[in-house]
Amino acid sequence: MSPVASSSAGRAGGGGPRLSVRGLKKRFGPTQALGGVDLEVRAGEVHALVGENGAGKSTLLKALAGVHAPDEGEMRLEGVRHAPRDPAAARAAGLAIIHQELALAPHLTIAENLFLGREPRRGLLVDRRAMAERARAALATVGREQLDPQRLVATLPPADRQLVEIARALAQDVRVLVLDEPTSSLTQQDVDPLLQRLRALAASGVAVVYVSHVFEELFAVADRYTVLRDGRTVTSGAMSDIDHDGLVAAMVGREIGDMYRRSDVVPGLPRDEVLAIEDVSGRALPIGASLSLRRGEVLGLAGLVGAGRTELLRCVFGLDEVRSGRVRIAGLERVGTPRERVGTPRASWAAGVGMLSEDRKHEGLMLQRSLADNLWLPCLSRRARGGFVSSRGLERDAVAWLERLGVKARGPGQAARELSGGNQQKVALARLLAAECDVLLLDEPTRGVDVGAKAELYARIDELAHRDGRAVLVVSSYLPELLGLCDRVAVVSRGRLLPPRPIAGLGEHALLTAMTTGVFAGGAA
Repeated sequence: MSPVASSSAGRAGGGGPRLSVRGLKKRFGPTQALGGVDLEVRAGEVHALVGENGAGKSTLLKALAGVHAPDEGEMRLEGVRHAPRDPAAARAAGLAIIHQELALAPHLTIAENLFLGREPRRGLLVDRRAMAERARAALATVGREQLDPQRLVATLPPADRQLVEIARALAQDVRVLVLDEPTSSLTQQDVDPLLQRLRALAASGVAVVYVSHVFEELFAVADRYTVLRDGRTVTSGAMSDIDHDGLVAAMVGREIGDMYRRSDVVPGLPRDEVLAIEDVSGRALPIGASLSLRRGEVLGLAGLVGAGRTELLRCVFGLDEVRSGRVRIAGLERVGTPRERVGTPRASWAAGVGMLSEDRKHEGLMLQRSLADNLWLPCLSRRARGGFVSSRGLERDAVAWLERLGVKARGPGQAARELSGGNQQKVALARLLAAECDVLLLDEPTRGVDVGAKAELYARIDELAHRDGRAVLVVSSYLPELLGLCDRVAVVSRGRLLPPRPIAGLGEHALLTAMTTGVFAGGAA
């Protein structure tokens, strides 16, 4: 029986708490980020920490890591007061946090990343042989002993990077391992082995805190849970004593109905073709992709990480070079050759095409700028009157958009970097809506977004397509999302795009088979 499949009765974790938090409070000016958090994590268990975006999870993790000092309350690690002055002190105490945005140096080798800043030495020189041996031992703890320690991290797939980050923490004798959305960049094929590895780590005595919005993972891997809402602990207990609906209700404070709503198209809406991709090939991917997108529909793209889904969207939007083929947007034809780009992002915005990037940190938002700046940058020229733009008008209208998408923020002047990942994602989507885009290219639109916000985003996408007549092309690694949200789904396999199929009759098994083999049941790529 695999570790993931083992029952709670057979799991470790019956001893006292390895990590305990009592009455933790933290205020930033007028904002109460934490208003009384209690948490108890035992040695040998996987503990799910859940809550909506803005519930206080990020602030709690930063307090544990020594980034923020709490105003009230206490933290204890194996009974000893835990008040680290910085993340290095927290790691030295045995607590490591692996964030959603991994902190690896891609230009260094695996071994160099594992022991960065604490390299074994022979005299004044780094003992690279000893470092490689220790790296192999560290990689073996996460089931990746076959990886070459001299391999550059930049060449690793996302799943292996995640495990290298975990191995780095374990190599420092970590006793509490906290993982923040560890599967957000992984496909389902990568998720299951990671969950098995975490169960094995817990069985070896490590206390694992697992932060995720993916409920299937929580129920598969966690022994117990703690729910935060509005900066406070609202409930905790054994995973075996709560179900999906109960966990959702605890998180959001209300019942959520059907997550997915796929309405019929409003009669009379135009259904003309607004995007046509004809035999498009990029620098490496995609390869000869053809696709047609009409107003009033949501078309999904499924595929393994690296198959070419994101590259296809980037080619359409003008971020990546199109080496051959044609792209027509609202009747305007662009031809790609080895020496031409298929337009530019500026031209795409002007044509009514907006893209939400999966790389929120580097491409999706200007993290140092205000929310108002992020919202209005693509369409500032349309807001100008006599050559001037009213800052007061931008902020006033930004407030309306932030409220419409339920963004939890102090106001439109707040820097985007200060928001939780899910709220940043809402701002990125609000920018497309504020720009009145007719074609929306959404790459992993709900990555890092809590369950309540997901339901709101799904409803909004449904309205945009089926009520307002927009055209939506969405990439997602979460197959139930594609099957619940889209009208048709196309599969990208090894760079080649299979013809879209209607949702009726499609299931996860058929999609997975097509993703891995390049063949839909009953037809080839």
